[in-house]
Amino acid sequence: MATAAKRTPLETGWSFKQTDDKDDAWAPVARVPTVVHMDLLDNKRIPDPFIGTNELDVEWIGERSWTYRTSFTAPEIPEGASVYLLFDGLDTFAHVRLNGVTILKSENMFLSHRIPITSMLYQPGSNQLVIDFDSALLRGRELEKQHPEHRFLASNGEPGRLGVRKAQYHWGWDWGPVLMTAGPFRPIRLEVSFAYIEYAKVDYDFSNGLKTATGTVSVDVKGTADEVVLSLRYEGNEVCSQRAAVAADGSTKLEFQLDNPYLWYPYGYGEQPLYEVVVLAVKDGNTLDTWTKKTGFRGSELIQKKDNHGESFYFRVNDVDIFCGGSCWIPADNFLPRLTPEKYRSWLELMIEGGQNMTRVWGGGIYEDDAFYDACDELGILVWQDFMFACGSYPVWPGLQDSIREEAKQNVRRLRHHPSIVLWAGNNEDYQIQEQYNLNYDYENNDHESWLKGSFPARYYYEYLLPAVVKQEAPAVAYWPSSPFSNGKNTWDLTVGDVHQWNVWHGSQEKYQRFPEIGGRFNSEFGLASFPVLETVQGMVSNAKDLYPQSRALDFHNKADGHERRIATYIAENFQIQSGLASWIYLTQLAQSEAVAYAYRGWRRQWGDERHCGGALVWQLNDCWPASSWAIADYYLRKKPAFYTINRALQPLAVGVQRAHHDWSVSHARPAKKSAYSVWVVSSLAREEKVDVEVRFVSVESGRDIRSPIVKVGITINANGTTGVASGEIDNVTEEPHVLAARIISGGETISRDVDWPQPFKYLSFADRGVKVEAQPGRYIVSAERPTKGVVFEEADGVVLSDNCLDIIPGDPQVVEVRGGTEVPQAKYRYLGCEEN
Repeated sequence: MATAAKRTPLETGWSFKQTDDKDDAWAPVARVPTVVHMDLLDNKRIPDPFIGTNELDVEWIGERSWTYRTSFTAPEIPEGASVYLLFDGLDTFAHVRLNGVTILKSENMFLSHRIPITSMLYQPGSNQLVIDFDSALLRGRELEKQHPEHRFLASNGEPGRLGVRKAQYHWGWDWGPVLMTAGPFRPIRLEVSFAYIEYAKVDYDFSNGLKTATGTVSVDVKGTADEVVLSLRYEGNEVCSQRAAVAADGSTKLEFQLDNPYLWYPYGYGEQPLYEVVVLAVKDGNTLDTWTKKTGFRGSELIQKKDNHGESFYFRVNDVDIFCGGSCWIPADNFLPRLTPEKYRSWLELMIEGGQNMTRVWGGGIYEDDAFYDACDELGILVWQDFMFACGSYPVWPGLQDSIREEAKQNVRRLRHHPSIVLWAGNNEDYQIQEQYNLNYDYENNDHESWLKGSFPARYYYEYLLPAVVKQEAPAVAYWPSSPFSNGKNTWDLTVGDVHQWNVWHGSQEKYQRFPEIGGRFNSEFGLASFPVLETVQGMVSNAKDLYPQSRALDFHNKADGHERRIATYIAENFQIQSGLASWIYLTQLAQSEAVAYAYRGWRRQWGDERHCGGALVWQLNDCWPASSWAIADYYLRKKPAFYTINRALQPLAVGVQRAHHDWSVSHARPAKKSAYSVWVVSSLAREEKVDVEVRFVSVESGRDIRSPIVKVGITINANGTTGVASGEIDNVTEEPHVLAARIISGGETISRDVDWPQPFKYLSFADRGVKVEAQPGRYIVSAERPTKGVVFEEADGVVLSDNCLDIIPGDPQVVEVRGGTEVPQAKYRYLGCEEN
């Protein structure tokens, strides 16, 4: 009698050695999935490459070949059953042998493999599985030589990476080390089955104003099943069931209809109900295989229409326009098997804690583990998913095309049931390489075969092959050729498409105060680099003598070209420079915090102006190792001040206040005689709200109000948009330097604050602020006698603060809730102009 498929992980009993060293002894492997660096660390054969300059001491690993082996006893094989080896991911050039016979040669890290092995097993007896991994670094160099017809053009890493389907950041990036991994980085399983479900696909459409979902589940079964059964469940209760016979080719379709389905919304706009889709492959009433996924029902659109600003670029979910405030995601470790479902969950919960509703999975990493997207579905985080191409002009020889087509098909199929994924993008910044090197590109030329013969042949992937796969496999999800992309215009066009706004930090190194005026229709990358928290910095070095801002070890942990000049420039332009490592770390973090404040505050304000700005995704949420970078939380999930600044700007109701930017360097430190200012409130709520708004004008020097406050009582805030509250002009000749402090008061409680300061801070005196921090059970109460900039509490692991990096105004004390730990720790903090307390 046919029985259910049985899959057994091959996790233990492995060993490894250096393939090309006959004297290297086999060493134990703790667990598969793994990569060679993890196993060398476990066997104490290398130093930790995350500390000091040890990265240099382990570079040799990437230039060697490595072999993994294990043995297993053949399973019992009932008559009519088959046995398979399932490889979810091999990094990268893998030659797999079973009992001395080659069963697989793989050259793509992003592919999974199912290999039939029934006839090859020793039964009874031990079966030996051996995997040789060639050096991807050396193979990339060889491929570059073998294909002189192509110009290998790349920024970051060696150009040979372009011919290798491996996570591109492993070659090193401007935020990460060169650590060329190899090994079985995803699970390997042994399967015994009479039949298996190769794939299932859920398609649906809405009618009756989103009140009816009608769809089909397409299933492909391999093996002896004669029937497929569908069960659609919500919170454990079956809401729909169907069954159908399996066609001769193994395919079948089952139809369903849901009346009044529970709709899935992104965080901040509604709930995230998930349905369970269960598909059974059946033979004579016996279940042979089960396919189970959770999905959410939602309508998703990318809205691009002409308007007074050019052409819009924003997302609409279930007929609700969504402002996408969030951050870009890079792989959260250089050693991918370290990333557990719990670690993914912690990172994504951090996004929700920070008020963010979208992440962009960057194209130089990987198609992330299922656990990443499962958490996004459950938490309501929209996903902009890049295909895995970044910062290069990629080659197109036929074998590589075939591999990329299969890569795209497999990964879109694997991920298409996730309601969180609302866009697939062809690559990261490859069209900027096209522009930089003047590679030929005629947007009006639609002959995709001719693209293969040009100097920018990868256009074939981004505008033909990949969109065709998405249309076939996930037609309800939007496709976009690149990030950034501007419909054939230059990639820095601010009127159409998405933009990577790097003229702050990179490029022309604009003042970060200009962010609001240099944004595009969707800002999918921008940022300012900073040091991580002091505890992380201390752990990055092996010798305390390196704990000063310009040490070689600390510079080594910042991979950005010219970072010394850029960090120094933005600090010197804005702040009085203080000595000491802790003070330097604080100033870099405060600069980053201020930069993202100008960006999110200004761009979210534009949401209410014909959706002028549809989203802002800071570069970047996370790090892959302990480093100074653009991340707003470091490798250990320790939050930088910018994390909190973004959270405040993305609250459902957020007040903004800002005076017109005056470039003091161009005017040779001459102040503007007058400054226009404006106050507004942004809302993501589906309904109008009535609130009170107060604006105060407070002297930086004395802490006194130099004007009567502006108080607006019971004003109506537009739903899902922007409401202007007040505007005016400051006379900088007669009025002393002062802050504009705005807040929203609802039900007698302050629910949002914003403070505009005279720029730059370096011209202001911050002596004698009169800051007071009172520790009470579960909270701190912070007050000041004079306006105080950037009160940052030192955070301990396991202790969560409700807010940080606060601007404190006299007469408006702020409360910071403290969770975790057994008691509220003694407050240790600093603010602009003081030494740490």
